[in-house]
This record gives sequence, structure tokens and C-alpha cells, in this order.
Amino acid sequence: MTHLVPLPVVMPLLGAALTLLLLGRPRAQRWVSLTVLTATVGVAAALLVKSSVDGPLVVEVGGWAAPLGIVLVADQLAALMLVVSAAVTLCVLVYSIGQGMADGNEETPLSVYHPTYLVLTAGVCNAFLSGDLFNLYVGFEILLVASYVLLTLGSTETRIRAGTTYVVVSLLSSVIFLVAIGLVYASTGTLNLAQLVDRLDALPDDLRLLLQGMLLLAFGIKAAVFPLSAWLPDSYPTAPAPVTAVFAGLLTKVGVYAIIRTETLLFPGGRTATLLLVTAVLTMVVGILGAVAQSDIKRLLSFTLISHIGYMLFGVGLTSALGLSAAIFYVVHHITIQTTLFLAAGLVERRGGSTTMDRLGGLARLSPLLAILFFVPALNLAGIPPFSGFLGKLGLVQAGIDDGGVLAWILVAGGLLTSLLTLYAVARVWNLAFWRAPHPEMPDSDEAAQAARVEGAVQPQQPLPNGHSGAVLPKLMIAPTVALVVFGLVLTVVAGPLFELSTDAADDLLRRTPYVDAVFPGGTP
Repeated sequence: MTHLVPLPVVMPLLGAALTLLLLGRPRAQRWVSLTVLTATVGVAAALLVKSSVDGPLVVEVGGWAAPLGIVLVADQLAALMLVVSAAVTLCVLVYSIGQGMADGNEETPLSVYHPTYLVLTAGVCNAFLSGDLFNLYVGFEILLVASYVLLTLGSTETRIRAGTTYVVVSLLSSVIFLVAIGLVYASTGTLNLAQLVDRLDALPDDLRLLLQGMLLLAFGIKAAVFPLSAWLPDSYPTAPAPVTAVFAGLLTKVGVYAIIRTETLLFPGGRTATLLLVTAVLTMVVGILGAVAQSDIKRLLSFTLISHIGYMLFGVGLTSALGLSAAIFYVVHHITIQTTLFLAAGLVERRGGSTTMDRLGGLARLSPLLAILFFVPALNLAGIPPFSGFLGKLGLVQAGIDDGGVLAWILVAGGLLTSLLTLYAVARVWNLAFWRAPHPEMPDSDEAAQAARVEGAVQPQQPLPNGHSGAVLPKLMIAPTVALVVFGLVLTVVAGPLFELSTDAADDLLRRTPYVDAVFPGGTP
């Protein structure tokens, strides 16, 4: 089944080329995109099953043997990330199609959106599968170039300004990553991850620490780790709802994945464990304090996104099998839940005309289904039992207690505080946007209805401030949001097997030999 390994990259790229040829034919573009991403989900699931049974699957691109050629490696971690990312991108695509059809494609012009979205998917998959540092860089650049286009769709002043900040920060991280790659190659003579295992171990400690620090800096910017995260809250909320959702769910997690991969495979031993743990607690606490201070739902969710990256760094910094396993579980959980919440925020904006909580209210009465679609993942994000968020945090807390160090206990306390403040933040959203009386400017509010009766006319559907008409939410936007809410609940139901899979992946990462032996069956050259 090794022939399946390149398909999560190849299929979206071919789909992007085909959708470019179909410019001006939006229905055909939609079917191509849906078919490609559905097939990608199936291939990713097959790779996960196969890698769990037979170990890492390796393909030498173009038939060029490693280390001269580029290899793609689908181990359990990469395959798990592929499954979750492919499922999420498929749901967001359906949501964006529903939004585009309802809006007349004003927010997400289909002729541009579909090829760019598929290129973004290819970049994400390439980053997960890459067995070569430079190919990992290529994966990052593919997804970043596509994200530049998606972030500025509509070409409004706000989006262009936010996109400029995003581009500058992304280019900075890419330059740092490229310099680090050059230093690694100059020091070892290779960029193949499996071959670097032995060659990096042979380097002086100071040089290894320098290379490790540069890679962590580059990946930390991409993962929005504090204090390298200031760009995110100003960039993500300005994009269209489906773009914001896929960015929040996936792009920062690619950075987290790169940290997990390099810290376990290339730089074992916990030399930067203290730095990671300190960064983790600062990311958690500062991020959630920023969320509590927000009055806009999208900005609030952007800060919670930053905050919960800290939980993942917590598990990585512990350098234990349990900590790493809990971190992998939490990545899967967070990709799903954060994407769901941003899609729900898009529905809130459509129904209420805004995501500013001061201009919302009564959504629980006006749209009970929307209230459920926000309420369930919000509780999950806050870590309320028995949801997957609680189980992931419980695993991290247990790993911290087992570690027993002072920093580990500080992280446990910081994690619990962050969880409580997350609950406070989402409860505040619920109280202001869903529970209290509707704002007078909202569609179907009592004040608007009274004004219509005074004028002696039947109340028409009110145009919302952003140009939407949201009293009836499009089914193609509701359906994928419901699917992701259900998927988040499924993570709770299958938490046992998922934790076992995460544990197996963590054990393979810490042992390193399954990855190396799969790439070089006859021994590392």
C-alpha cells in the first residue's frame, strides 16, 4: 500500500490544476473539490490503518533512493494528522460552498477559492508526510502561499492590512527556517530526517543546541507560541468564516507537528525541556487572559487558540511517553473543536449580523440549533467532563504529576487555571450572545418587530450589517458544522482507542528506530 502515501499530496494538486481549467464553471469546481477531498479522507484512513499494523510506510519520490532522493513517510503520527486534517478540510469546504452559494460568491469567489484551497490542503499533507527537512520547508511554503490568497479574499482594506502582517511574519519565520536548514546541511551533509538522527547525535552539544533553537524559533512562530503569537489575533478574524476556521484548526497545528517531529526524532534528551515548559505556561496563561478581555467572538476564539497551543507544548516539554501521547491526543481534539467553534462563529455572524457580543443577544431563542452548535464544542474546549477536552487535559495533568518536577507542577496549575478561564470566557459568550435579550439591531428582535407593527407592515427580513440575510441559515453551512460537532463527540466515545493509538505513536517517536529502519532498512548510510 505504499503507493497510497503520495496521494494526499498529489490528488489535491491535480484537483487544483483541474479547477483552474474549470474557471467560470463553479458547479464543476465544487464537484471536483468535493471528490478530491473525499478521496483524500479515504486514503488517509487507509494509511492510518496500514501504518498501525505494519509500521511506517515509505515512498521514495521519483524512484530516487534516500538520502539523495526525497522520501515521504506515513507513520502513525503523520497518518493520524492526515485523517483529522482531511476530514476537517472537507467539512470546511462544504461550509464554504454553502456560504458562497448563499452570498452570491461575494465573500469567497469560487473561481479563486477552490484551486487555492486545494493547494493549501496539499501543502498541509506534504508537511505531515515529509521525511526531509527541505521538503518540510516546501510544504510550509505551499500552504503559506495559498493562505496569503485566502486571507485577502474580497480585497477589503481590513483584510489587506491583516494579510500584510501575516505575510511579513510568515516570511520571517520562513527565512529563519531556511537559514536553519542551511546550517543543518553545512553541519551534517544531509537533510534526510532519518539520516540526521545519527549525524546530529555526533555533533558538539553547543552546535546541536544552536540548530535546535533555530528550528524551534521558526516553528514557534508558525505555531503562534507566546511571545511569537501577537500576529494571530489581528490576522485570522478578518478572513471569511471558512478560511478563519481552517486556519485556526490546521495551520498552527502544522507548526506544532513540526515541533513534535524534530524534538523527538532529531533532538531527543530534553535539552530544551525547560524552555518548552516555560513557554507552554506563558502561552496558556497569557493567551487565555487575552481571550477574557475580548468583546468579539472571533478575537476571543483566536486568543483561546493561542492559549491551548500551550497544552500541546506542555506534553512535548515533559519528554515522557504519557506527556507526548496526551499532547498528540490534544492536537487531534483541538483541530476538531477549534474549527467547529469558528464555523459556529460564522453562523453567529450570519444570524446576528455581527460577532461583537455587545450587539448580540437572544440567539438561544432565535436559533436553538445554532445555540447547540456553539454550546457543545464550547464545553468541550473548556474541558468539561466527559468530553475529549477533559480527557486530553486529564492525560496532561497525569503526565505532569508523574514527572513531579517544580515546572511540571506549575504547568499543572497553569493548565487548570487556563481551563477555568476558558470556561469563563465561553460562558461569557453564551450569556451575552445567546442568553440575554436580543439586541435591537438584530433580525427578528422584539424591538424590530415592534417597529414593523408601528409602521403597519409585515416585518421583512432585515439586511444584516455585513450584507447577509441571516434569519434562515443555509443548510450547507449547518450540515458540516453539525458533522464536526458530532465528530467532536465521537472523539469522546473512542477516546480509549484514540489514546492507545496516540500512545503507540508516542512510543515510536521516542524510540526513533521504527522511523529510521523504515527509511533505511539496511542501516543508515
